[in-house]
Amino acid sequence: MRGRRMGRPGLIGTMARTAVVAGTATAVSGSVSRRGQQRAEEQEQAAAYQQQQAQQAAAQQAVPQQAAPPVDRIAKLKELGELKSQGVLTEEEFAAEKARILAS
Repeated sequence: MRGRRMGRPGLIGTMARTAVVAGTATAVSGSVSRRGQQRAEEQEQAAAYQQQQAQQAAAQQAVPQQAAPPVDRIAKLKELGELKSQGVLTEEEFAAEKARILAS
């Protein structure tokens, strides 16, 4: 009977150890690679979200103030006419306010 060999491992032992080390290295590098890709995707999504928010904010600022609806203008003009008829406003004040309402 042969006894167990002492000292350096044989060819099969060396190959087995190499396979374990290579397999572990492959698994670790694959995990690191996936984690890096995931982080890059998250950063891209965050950048896209920030860009979208900035575009929306710019679009909201770029939209000019729309003129008051005609119904609102008519109501203001009626109120202005009532104030003039009650003597609260002079003819000049009435004309100035009327021009301001119609210009808006």
